[in-house]
Amino acid sequence: MKILVIGEPQNLEECKDKFGNLHEYLVDDQQETGVRMSSCDVVFDFSIEEDPFRIETYADLEGAIVFLNTAKTSLLDLSVLVNHKVSATLIGFNGIPTFLNRDVMEVAVLNSSHEAVLKRICQELNTKYQLVEDRVGLVTPRVICMIINEAYYTVQEGTATRDDIDRAMKLGTNYPFGPFEWCQRIGINHVYEVLEAVYEDTRDERYKICPLLKKEYLLQT
Repeated sequence: MKILVIGEPQNLEECKDKFGNLHEYLVDDQQETGVRMSSCDVVFDFSIEEDPFRIETYADLEGAIVFLNTAKTSLLDLSVLVNHKVSATLIGFNGIPTFLNRDVMEVAVLNSSHEAVLKRICQELNTKYQLVEDRVGLVTPRVICMIINEAYYTVQEGTATRDDIDRAMKLGTNYPFGPFEWCQRIGINHVYEVLEAVYEDTRDERYKICPLLKKEYLLQT
């Protein structure tokens, strides 16, 4: 199978780790996406949120199967940017760093008729998948980033240190990483941007960004 990866070299390596070396991989700098897609079986677009109007590139490609990183947006939000019918099969996936290479791939569809295509392509990619609602933040990014945000509030209030929180979360919940360890692995920019997108979508106070997290995000941008 030929897999086109649109994003950074890190994203290409994540795909190779996830799907193995039996496939042929191509990486694209977004300049010749349409041309390269015609020779590929499936596309993984990790950076669609940086240029949402790239959805137009996929709109007329009948038969194309495109996985779009919808951790910071949604398939519905992207689809309304196209003023005509989208011919490609669009599937949302959790493409936040460190989340692709898990046993179960987190995915969403807009059209239930695409579920059969999703099942087939995941069988060919030899991966399990979990279908979730098409919402900004999906499920796992929303939950993990909210936990990280709460941990920042705890540090800001002086209740506990970062090391104490990481240790307590791993011992108490059996999580593989503490909130600050997870934040470092994911990247604070992704954590901030997921929270920002989910808060904008829901106006739920649980996702309101901690000032300390915002400060650290701004300092590293």
